[in-house]
Amino acid sequence: MRLDEGAVLAPMAGVTDLPFRLLCREAGSAFAFTEMVSAKGFLCAPESRAVASLLEAAPQEGPLALQLFGHEPEVMAEAARRLSERGFAAIDLNMGCPAHKITGGGAGSALLKDLPLAAAIIAAVRKATALPLTVKTRVGWDENSIVADRFARMAEAEGADALTIHGRTRTQFFAGEADWSHVARAKAALRIPVIGNGDIFSAGDAARRLRETGCDAVMVARGCLGNPWIFGQIQAALRGEAVTLPTPDERVDMVLRHAAMLCAWKGESVAIREMRKHAAWYTRGLHGSARMRARLQQASTLGELGETLREVVCGQDDASVV
Repeated sequence: MRLDEGAVLAPMAGVTDLPFRLLCREAGSAFAFTEMVSAKGFLCAPESRAVASLLEAAPQEGPLALQLFGHEPEVMAEAARRLSERGFAAIDLNMGCPAHKITGGGAGSALLKDLPLAAAIIAAVRKATALPLTVKTRVGWDENSIVADRFARMAEAEGADALTIHGRTRTQFFAGEADWSHVARAKAALRIPVIGNGDIFSAGDAARRLRETGCDAVMVARGCLGNPWIFGQIQAALRGEAVTLPTPDERVDMVLRHAAMLCAWKGESVAIREMRKHAAWYTRGLHGSARMRARLQQASTLGELGETLREVVCGQDDASVV
């Protein structure tokens, strides 16, 4: 795992599958994480198709961390122990997911309300694996219970090797703005690396947050949807180079390449259904993309997807250097 390349790809359920991770790695992501894997789900059905899909990796994607979620220390530890033999570069514990189906079971950001339990989980997993151990969290459950500093010191004390902090509370979900002041204070208090997360939508955002907080890297989530180029753009900005945006044709070429990779991995029928959301993200902001969105949602083959996308880019101006 390297943090000197500026930006890492966030784990996002239903988005950061193998093909998308490969594209982001090629574009410049320092490393990535699997989508969330339920520790209990893995132990109950380790050979299930759903679990196998989440755990699939490719040598060319470089360092890949496995992200686990759960709320039982012994279950998390046993899953980490077994999965440490699968070739992952690190184990990451999700203690920040705000989704109701995760927090309702006591996992994800629900652990921000029970720091002793969070500490027990980190300690148990630390004993179970020799791999680097990272933790991803938020600054607190709500604005009245900001615990970023306490959580950060606790995670370091229990053996975490790095910490990712999203600058929002759980109750914010993804609304409002991320408050990076809490991230900066946690970074100042720790010896281990800190990755900052929240509202990184451009190379300028990344450079500014790194400068303001002293974080070791930023994590990019929604900012890379339809925009894997952001990782290379961040690297360019940190080197003091001009940041080049993709042209409309390059956007379409990337959609079709992404779709072809997904078809090879999941089959055309499933892949094209999943690509509809990606196609909408890739073409967001292009002239005529809004009126073409309904057609994109109706595409059922790679050929239909390509025809619709080529119409979207007709008459577009090339992107410029900013």
